[in-house]
Amino acid sequence: MPRYRALFRTPEFTPLFVTGSAHTAAQTVAGLGLATLVFRATGSPFLSALALFGPSLAQLLGATTLLSASDRLPPRAAISGIALFFALGTAVLAVPALPTWAVFLILLAEGLAASLGGGVRHGLLNEILPREEYLLGRSVMNMSTGAFQIGGFATGGLLVALLSPRGTVLAGAGLYLAAALAARLGLGARPPRVAGRPSVAETWRTNGRLWAVPARRRVYLALWVPNGLVVGCESLFVPYAPERAGLLFACGALGMLAGDTTVGRFLPARLRDRIRFPLQALLAAPFLLFALDPALPLALVLVTVSAVGYAASLLHQERLMALVPEELSGHALGLHTSGMLALQGVSAALAGTLAQYTSPRTGMVLLALASLTVTFLLARAERGDGSSEVPSSAARPSPHRDRRRTA
Repeated sequence: MPRYRALFRTPEFTPLFVTGSAHTAAQTVAGLGLATLVFRATGSPFLSALALFGPSLAQLLGATTLLSASDRLPPRAAISGIALFFALGTAVLAVPALPTWAVFLILLAEGLAASLGGGVRHGLLNEILPREEYLLGRSVMNMSTGAFQIGGFATGGLLVALLSPRGTVLAGAGLYLAAALAARLGLGARPPRVAGRPSVAETWRTNGRLWAVPARRRVYLALWVPNGLVVGCESLFVPYAPERAGLLFACGALGMLAGDTTVGRFLPARLRDRIRFPLQALLAAPFLLFALDPALPLALVLVTVSAVGYAASLLHQERLMALVPEELSGHALGLHTSGMLALQGVSAALAGTLAQYTSPRTGMVLLALASLTVTFLLARAERGDGSSEVPSSAARPSPHRDRRRTA
């Protein structure tokens, strides 16, 4: 069984881990500060949720225009350049009296850049690690996301209380700059994975190729829709409990960390496929109890238990990598990330709209019901199709991958 220590001995894994961790910390700190700033300025749950998760909407546009570049750019230059762009854009968001329309215009630009960055980072991880170690490596990256979200939201909540929302946004900009430096100084200079120039036409062709296989379509929908709807529930934490939102987010990150650790390190391979959908159902089920308007201690427990279900995405990603040819790994993972974040943005906008006309807890319950319904339908479709076989062309490792295994 692969172990964590062996991962960190793999060349370039540690700097990629550090870069991703700094990016996550920046995103949580700056996002909480900005959502609080927008909520105080407008009093709108819709705009507050959109400020926190709205950039994800731009991922959909990026997935249909920019994604072919994820395998056609030098990874180090792309990752460090995107992190620097985020640092500059986030610093501008802290400018006093910045109009609300300008805030969302900057968030749109950051979302477009993020749609490319996800494919580059995840594709590089798939290139650094042998295929049999990908699940553990992705688990560690997700665990770092959980840990740094806990620290980021806790730190962000403290900075909002002791400093100001604007100062919190500036702290996030500094963390993005640290991510850019970690990538530039720690990663090696690798060539692009695929030759040729990126283009919108190539992006569409590859998206169509990935989407053409029914088994891959189901995996993508499972990665995008149920999780995205639950993120919509989480986007209402600020209007639900304005003074305790950071604590709710931190508990969610703690649950995600626990789930990723358990699935990535201890779950036997024979159970992975059969537990994918039940674990995903755990994501939404606890939010149904928000209909009872639970006290804060119970709400914290429910959020923590729910977030354990995010570990199902690890199992869906492993399934996706088994179905995707090696040369399309970056694009395939970028499409997964962009679609996932786009659905998160759509769900956040939907959640804000529901909360605007009903209440935050009612919005949470309705989105949780929708998430459970989609999970059930996808699980039934997979059982009815009965196709759990991996196409031989996708399962067969490339010669390059074989050489690195034996090196």
